[in-house]
Amino acid sequence: MKSNIIYQSIFAVALLSLASCKPELKTVTPTQGNADFSRYIAVGNSLTSGFADGGLYLDGQKNSFPGMIATQMKTVGGGEFYTPFFNDAQADGTGYKKLSSFTATGDPVITDVAAQAVRDVITVPGFGKVNLLTKYSGEINNYGVPGIKLGQITYKPYGNLNGYFERLLPGNSPTNNTAYIDFVTEKPFTFFSLWLGNNDILGYATTGGASPADQPTDKATFTALYNLAASRMTANGAKGVVATIPDVLSTPYFTTVTLAALLKGVQASAPTVTALYIKTGAGAVRPATAKDYFILPFSSAGLLGKPNESGIPYGLHPLNPIESQYVLDEAEAATVADYVAYYNQTIKSVAAAKQLAVVDAYAIFKEYAAGKMVNGAEVSAAYITGNIFSLDGIHLTPLGYAIVANEFIRSINKTYAAGIPIVDVTKYRGVKFP
Repeated sequence: MKSNIIYQSIFAVALLSLASCKPELKTVTPTQGNADFSRYIAVGNSLTSGFADGGLYLDGQKNSFPGMIATQMKTVGGGEFYTPFFNDAQADGTGYKKLSSFTATGDPVITDVAAQAVRDVITVPGFGKVNLLTKYSGEINNYGVPGIKLGQITYKPYGNLNGYFERLLPGNSPTNNTAYIDFVTEKPFTFFSLWLGNNDILGYATTGGASPADQPTDKATFTALYNLAASRMTANGAKGVVATIPDVLSTPYFTTVTLAALLKGVQASAPTVTALYIKTGAGAVRPATAKDYFILPFSSAGLLGKPNESGIPYGLHPLNPIESQYVLDEAEAATVADYVAYYNQTIKSVAAAKQLAVVDAYAIFKEYAAGKMVNGAEVSAAYITGNIFSLDGIHLTPLGYAIVANEFIRSINKTYAAGIPIVDVTKYRGVKFP
């Protein structure tokens, strides 16, 4: 992907910001409080696994927030923490996006690094293609499975449909019959983090509400399954921490490509253009407004190169509008906000009933999205220059994951009277520059 958005002096600005970092660590007296961290497990999706830059690869896995938390827990009685790492020969994992260079005008040039850990590609009838990854057979504490929805944690054949989960199971697709919630609870544990529910709305948002397979999980179903998950995690007396769902619409995936930027790019070649036309989720065609969200992979370059068979320019005329999958229109954005609010209320209510620590990821991401000083450097949700979000615009950089790890630690300390030292975020990078 090559964005049309201008990033003047982006390289110098980012380096200057990171160079100004200085550690500001508060000293705490290490104590486990009234929690037992001897076997901590992390349950969740891509954010838990260390997914970054559009893929799961070794460097991202090594910088997962659960791994950071586990390292700090060792000072208060925490045990070993095992992540299902790809080996060095498969370090590029499923492949990922890389910032290769900048154009003369300051635009980032982003390329794709090829996968190294795909062992086979199969087609599952009624589902589609599944990339099967190299198997992992060691101990596991980080159970992060990219792509998993809360609505899939009890579905026993799911290990045949998700290559990330299939990789962790002893069997090969299509013979697996172990539900995710059973898999993560089959061995005893004393403490857990639970961050599920993001994908129950994220897929709807990132596909512009246009994918029949990615509609929001029904609210009643979400509530029932979140209660089930929390009950299973606490069934043997384990304590834990849960997190709410971030504000999807404040991520760079939805805030980077604006209507104003698209019009500016088009007007460089077609100065008389004053409007872009979109097809809404309801099927209507209308001029785009500032309340519509364009997804990150979209750019003005495509608007000038896709006339239809009648020669009508793409996106510049109501007879050839921008397809719905590239736009989250105002009504769809309202749907996202509504479901996120409901899901988060459910998470908080269940946590209160189970006396679990809570990380309000929604509030935290909103706070950082607007810009915040972290150890002398300003970070934000700005694409590339903000340094919190990786190149896919959804998942985090190592610096972003370190910030999240500290929020988890603060919540654990507060709820369980513990004294887990926070992570030194200055040890972790933001976006990696060429």
